[in-house]
Parts: sequence; C-alpha cells; structure tokens
Amino acid sequence: MSDAACSTLLRSPLHAFDLPARAALPGAQHRVLLSELAHLGYLVLRGKADDAAFMQAVAQVLGQPPPTRPMTLASTAGGALLWLSPDEWLLVCKRSDRTASLQALNAALGDAFAQVVDNSGGLTTLRLAGPDHLLLLRQLGPYDFESLEPGRCVSSVISKATVIVARSDEAGVLLILRRSFADYLWRLIERSAQPYRPCIVAPAQCADPVFAPLLESA
Repeated sequence: MSDAACSTLLRSPLHAFDLPARAALPGAQHRVLLSELAHLGYLVLRGKADDAAFMQAVAQVLGQPPPTRPMTLASTAGGALLWLSPDEWLLVCKRSDRTASLQALNAALGDAFAQVVDNSGGLTTLRLAGPDHLLLLRQLGPYDFESLEPGRCVSSVISKATVIVARSDEAGVLLILRRSFADYLWRLIERSAQPYRPCIVAPAQCADPVFAPLLESA
C-alpha cells in the first residue's frame, strides 16, 4: 500500500474541522472541554460468557476474562474492554497493537464458538469533559447520564445516532461512534455546547485514565 493510501486511512473523520490547530489551553471560563481521541484500535469480540474455554482464552491474552456484569468498562493489559451485550464486547486498544491482539485472540480461541473482528476503520472516540459536561449530555441524549458511574458504559442515542458512552472517571465521558456519523455529531455537539463556553483541547488537556494511555502519534 502506498504512503498516500496509508495517510488517507489514518486520517481522522473530523479532519475537515482541523481540531489540532484549533486546540487551546482551557481556562476557568470554559465549562466544557471537547477533544477527539483519533487513531485507536477497535476489536469486536463475540462469544458465550458461560463458555469457560472462551473466557479463559480471552484472559490468556488480555490478562482477565471479559466482564459479565452489564454495562461494565474494564481496563485490561490489552486495552479497555467494554460490555456491549451478554455475548459481545468491544476492545479499545493502541492502534499499533490491533493486529497482534487480533491474531493472539484468534490463536487462543482456536475452534471455540467465538469471533474477533477488527473494526478500527469504522469507529472513533470523542472526549467530553469539564464542569458542565453533564448539562451538555442532558441536551444530547435521553439517558440518565448522572447515574453513569466510573467503570460503566451504555449504548445510547444522540439525535438518532447510536453511540457508546463510557465513563472512566468523574471528569468526563468518552463517546465511541461510527466514523460515518462523526461529522454530523461533532457539529451537533459543538453547537449545543455554546452556552457552556466550550474549549477544543488536545487529548492530553482532558485525559482520562483508561483511553488516553492508548493514544499514539498518527
């Protein structure tokens, strides 16, 4: 694959907004912080939670089995593992690790009734943080986001677009969404955030303890 093709594949779905150039240092007047965590790896893992062989195979690669408690966000040796349904999880990892993780999981699972799919080209993550991020979330979606505690995640909708909302700390949330909806949702979020004096920041300026360590330079 040519260098030009590789560059296109790694381009953020929000490249037209030139977020890195617009990033600034937040001040006390900024009540909401917005950032994109671009170029992460996303592996969809499917299997049976009551299958001991499946759970042990995943634990062999990631250091622990998939969480069985609904709406759980777990930090593993291989990245962040999110419960999506009783038989589906999402592994968010360093983009450079995704191929090795995919191969290791497939090798460990062997003939088990399971599936691992690389969906890194289909998803991206936004970080919403700041003192008024919950007020913004109330405007964006119907879920009771105040009840979402650290270590928890939920699949919800923002203006009819499905998103996974994950909370790894009290300071903010992570929105995992399809790249095809990224442009539309960013426009909606940025416009809705105006009453809260939003500030576009570099990921390090609103880093969370689980996803931020997975970021690498593009």
